[in-house]
Amino acid sequence: MALDQSFVGGAYPPTEPYEVGREKIREFAEAVGDANPAYTDTEAARALGHPDVIAPPTFVFAITFKAAGQVVADPRLGLDYSRVVHGDQKFAYKRPVRAGDRLTVTSTIETIRTMAGNDILDIRGEVHDQDGEHVVTAWTKLVARAAEEA
Repeated sequence: MALDQSFVGGAYPPTEPYEVGREKIREFAEAVGDANPAYTDTEAARALGHPDVIAPPTFVFAITFKAAGQVVADPRLGLDYSRVVHGDQKFAYKRPVRAGDRLTVTSTIETIRTMAGNDILDIRGEVHDQDGEHVVTAWTKLVARAAEEA
């Protein structure tokens, strides 16, 4: 069953703030194998003009994907998450994510389309800091695979 097109343009409430910590940034940088000292060394980050360590560009995925869960879990939308695969991810930064940021995400459904029986859902996540400053926009593409015929 195709997803309800009336959800396109619909926004979900902002998430609770996520506090970005130095240790989380360090762990993430190590996990992805990025040795950039701006991710682990406050002085190195300051030498580059940042007030504290910054996060690798894909760090924000965990926050925005969790926020997209509001969309996924909305029973009115009718998305069968057991059939979903992650199709694509893009980010557009205004500034890097920094240790000490308290980030909220507002998710909006940008498009819903059907291709070869698969439902394709594009979700835009607008990330703002504790001062209301726009930090980054993330786009997540989810593909709900068509049900196999019996």
